[in-house]
Amino acid sequence: MQLGRVVGRATATIKHPTLSGWRLIIVQPLDAQRAPDGEPQLAIDPVGSRQGDDVLVTSDGAALREMVGANNTPLRWAVIGLPDS
Repeated sequence: MQLGRVVGRATATIKHPTLSGWRLIIVQPLDAQRAPDGEPQLAIDPVGSRQGDDVLVTSDGAALREMVGANNTPLRWAVIGLPDS
């Protein structure tokens, strides 16, 4: 689990079947001081976050496979919650 900030959204006219119906966002991972930590990542967003929101993301493969209901998803990140300030 890692803290991140929503910096945008992604739109795809053609995407992997396991991503169909999911909202795709771009998340900038943050460190403990809330400074950027690495490159922005593509994530699915089941919680409805908005640009500028801080989010909790996970790269746990088992959790992602369970969320999308498939074992062959190319997905790496998913939003799992919104932290309290």
